[in-house]
Amino acid sequence: MFNKPCVRLCGVASLLLTFPLLADTIVLDAPLEHQVVQRNAQGSADILLQGAVPPGTSFVEARAEPGAGMRGKALDWTAVAKDAQIVDGKFTGKLKLDAGGWYALKVRFRKSAADPASLGEALVEHVGVGEIFVIAGQSNSSNHGAEKQPTKTGMVSAFDGKKWQLANDPQPGASGGAGSFQPPFGDALATKFKAPVGIIACGIGATSVREWLPKGATFPQPPTLEGRVSKLPSGEWESKGEAFDMLTARMKQLGANGFRAVLWHQGESDADQPDPKRTLVGKPYRQYLERLIVDSRKQIGWQAPWFVALCSSHGGEGVPALRDAQKSLWDDGLALEGPDSDALRGDLRDGVHFSGKGLREHGARWVEKVAPWLEKQAGVAPVR
Repeated sequence: MFNKPCVRLCGVASLLLTFPLLADTIVLDAPLEHQVVQRNAQGSADILLQGAVPPGTSFVEARAEPGAGMRGKALDWTAVAKDAQIVDGKFTGKLKLDAGGWYALKVRFRKSAADPASLGEALVEHVGVGEIFVIAGQSNSSNHGAEKQPTKTGMVSAFDGKKWQLANDPQPGASGGAGSFQPPFGDALATKFKAPVGIIACGIGATSVREWLPKGATFPQPPTLEGRVSKLPSGEWESKGEAFDMLTARMKQLGANGFRAVLWHQGESDADQPDPKRTLVGKPYRQYLERLIVDSRKQIGWQAPWFVALCSSHGGEGVPALRDAQKSLWDDGLALEGPDSDALRGDLRDGVHFSGKGLREHGARWVEKVAPWLEKQAGVAPVR
C-alpha cells in the first residue's frame, strides 16, 4: 500500500501522483502502463525508470511483484537512483527484471537511504518482460480482417509509438479498422512461454513492396497505387520512402535488439494486377524485398531477424514465381521461413481478406513458424 495517497490515471502515458503536502504534481514518465520490454539472451531486461521527484528526494527505489500464472521473479526494494542520478528534480534509473509479468512496479521516493520515511510512491500496474514483434506488409498484416480479435489472455500489448495498450483489434499504428491475426498469435506465444508479447503493427493495406523501399530507390514500372511513388524525368519511378521511414522509425524507438523479429506478410499487390505492367514477380520482387531487409537493418543499426511469409494470393492458388522469390530469401539465409498463407482458402477467407476463423488460423500458422525458432534462442524456453 502507498505510504502517502496518490492519484493514478490509467491508460495515459504517465502516472500522475499528487502528494497532499506538496503543491507540485509528480510525473513518472517511464515505464508506461502495459509496456513490454524485450528480454535479452540472459532471459531478463533492464527496465528504464524516469520521472520527476518530490522536493528533497535524494534516493529512489523500486520493487516488482509478478502476476499469477506467468513467469517472473519478485524483486524487493532496490535502489535505482540517488544523488548524481537526480538532476533538476528528475531521476533516471534502471531495474533488472526476469522475463515475465505482468509485474506491478512500485517506485518510492525518500530523502536518503538512511531515512525510511517515504515522500511518496508511484505504481505502474502492468509492466512485462517478454517478446516483441514488428509486423509489416499489406492488408492481411494489418486491420482488414472480417472480425476484430481480442487478446483473450490479457497478456498481449500493442505500441503505437507513444503509448502501450492491450492488443485488442484494431491494432494501433496499422491501416484499417477491423480484425488482425495479432491477438491470437500473441495469446498463443504468451501461453506457451508464460511471458507477455508486444506488437508493433506497421502494415499498410494494398501496398506493393516497391512502396516500402527507401527514398530514391528506382524501378521501371510503378505499382498499381502511385501515392507513395513518383515518376522521374527519365521515365523511371522512385519510392518516396514514406513507408520505409515509418517502419524504421518505429523500430528505432525500441533501441538496439529491442524486438525479437519482423514478421513480413505482403505480396498480393504485386501479383496478378489488372494492368500486367504493374505486376511484379520473380527476381525483381526478390531484389526489392532483399533491399528492404538489408537497408532497414543498416538504418536501425543491428541485424534484426525477418520472417517472410509465402503470400501471393487474392484467395486463389497463389503465384508460383512470387512464392519462389519469397522462398529464395529463406534459402539464402536472408530471412526466416514464414507461413504459407496462400493455403488459407475457402471459409478462411472473406474475399481477399481473412474471415474471423481465417484470422485465428493465420495467427496459429505464424506460431507454428515462430515458436520453434524462439525455443532455440538464448534466454527463451517454453513452460511445459
